[in-house]
Amino acid sequence: MITVTNLSFHFGGQLLFKNVDLQFNPGNCYGVIGANGAGKTTFLRLLCGELEPATGEVAIKPGARMSVLRQDHFAFDDYTVLDTVMMGNRHLYDVMKEKDALYEKPDFSDADGVRASELESEFAEMNGWEAESDVSRLIQGLGLPEEILYSLMSDLKESQKVKVMLAQALFGNPGIILLDEPTNHLDVKAIAWLEDFLMEYPGTVLVVSHDRHFLNTVCTNIVDVDY
Repeated sequence: MITVTNLSFHFGGQLLFKNVDLQFNPGNCYGVIGANGAGKTTFLRLLCGELEPATGEVAIKPGARMSVLRQDHFAFDDYTVLDTVMMGNRHLYDVMKEKDALYEKPDFSDADGVRASELESEFAEMNGWEAESDVSRLIQGLGLPEEILYSLMSDLKESQKVKVMLAQALFGNPGIILLDEPTNHLDVKAIAWLEDFLMEYPGTVLVVSHDRHFLNTVCTNIVDVDY
């Protein structure tokens, strides 16, 4: 699912990685461990393309969608919880919004009708009609009430935002999920639910965590980032 070839990276003049060759396969959950400052989060940022390596490349299986747990809890304050979670599959979200905008046009043309039909077909292929119920299952699994779906993110407590951002990363059956400290600020019940979710998940997961019990529960492999 992910192939890393001859990867090297410098940060602040320090060599973090050199000649890294790794392969991450479907059905496995890889725990990324190492001392603070070893480069665990940087490694995830390299995998998702947020950073460019000094040498080498990261190759993702064609057609595979990667989802990343976002750390900026204020980036979605103007959106509802439902929209925020659905943005975990950005293409699905964009198709839905374009489709809705067309139907709201007062001068709906024949060309608009053709485009709307195309969008409806694509929306259905991506299981768009199940999206709201899928979002509801995720947030309820993480311990949030269903009625929060239409609340603005800006009205939520920080502990609630953490769960919504995690639901966003898990939404829409991505082929690859990258999670950086996903259990931070989660209660015991939410962690147990997340453990069950990841153990049943058929794709590829990489997770950075200092929670040893969590790693022992969900991981099939460990990636040790050492000096």
